[in-house]
Amino acid sequence: MKIFITGVAGFLGSHIADRMLSLGHEVIGVDSLIGGEQVNVPEAAEFVIADCANVTAMTKYMAGSDIVIHAACTAYEGLSVFSPSLITQNTFQITSTLLSASIQNRVKRFVFCSSMARYGTQEVLPFKEDVICNPEDPYGIAKLASEKLIENLCKIHGMEYVIAVPHNIIGGRQKYDDPFRNVASIMINRMLQGKQPIIYGDGSQMRCFSFVDDCISCLEKLAFLEGISGEIFNIGPDEEFITINQLAETIADIIDFDLKPIYMPGRPQEVKLASCSANKARSILGYKTTVPLKEGLTELVNFIKERGPKRFRYHVDIEINSTLTPRTWSDRLF
Repeated sequence: MKIFITGVAGFLGSHIADRMLSLGHEVIGVDSLIGGEQVNVPEAAEFVIADCANVTAMTKYMAGSDIVIHAACTAYEGLSVFSPSLITQNTFQITSTLLSASIQNRVKRFVFCSSMARYGTQEVLPFKEDVICNPEDPYGIAKLASEKLIENLCKIHGMEYVIAVPHNIIGGRQKYDDPFRNVASIMINRMLQGKQPIIYGDGSQMRCFSFVDDCISCLEKLAFLEGISGEIFNIGPDEEFITINQLAETIADIIDFDLKPIYMPGRPQEVKLASCSANKARSILGYKTTVPLKEGLTELVNFIKERGPKRFRYHVDIEINSTLTPRTWSDRLF
């Protein structure tokens, strides 16, 4: 089959491309390189630098594709409160464009990589796919709106679709010089430079972290498994639910770093407790957590060590600079 992957130069998209190529499929990928790096793109994939918001370009490059896996996004949940135009344009608008191109090209199935941000704050943990979503920020709102648009247009035009909800993915190729996202990578990059990690709030926020290989095994099945069109799947572990403080402690233990975190005021609209149930993926996709958290973090540390720590690059504009804007961003403290 011919697989069209958006965000192919990014962390998740490049790993999806690797898996599809290993299965013998033809891969064409696009990326604007806002958050991706061309070095991540597999050599065997056809690669085009293009903006996913350009419907003419997407329709052209997608021609002949059987499956679309839409992983491209400016996945900046916290920043979306301060740069809503950029984030929603590169979340909702590009999804609209890719749907138009997919339907025009008679693509069989559209696989959308959503986000745990769709759930927002919930009374019951872990989050299950059938709860009423309550996103807290523009990024989560844009992801949920994208899902609704996918459902609407795919039903009207007869295209299969599946929605994946990965959460807090870690692993090799993750962008670690980005000050706006990827908390584990930010901490590792700072610690390897001899700098203390910066934690927003008191560090009692709780998350689960997913190693990328475990997510890819699910995305592969979402692309090809019959009988799942219209379904939503959380993909990632629900076993190791830890605080951000515990995350910093685990990383410091791996690096052998004398940990004394720097605490900053909490970020607006940050969800306190966020964990997704993996039961549906276990029963239908055969999901299994094969890489425990400390092992996954060790692989991420080794990846960053191999490439070398980097200075943080403030490459995304802040549209709303106010007293609520984290000083780590407005004053470039990373």
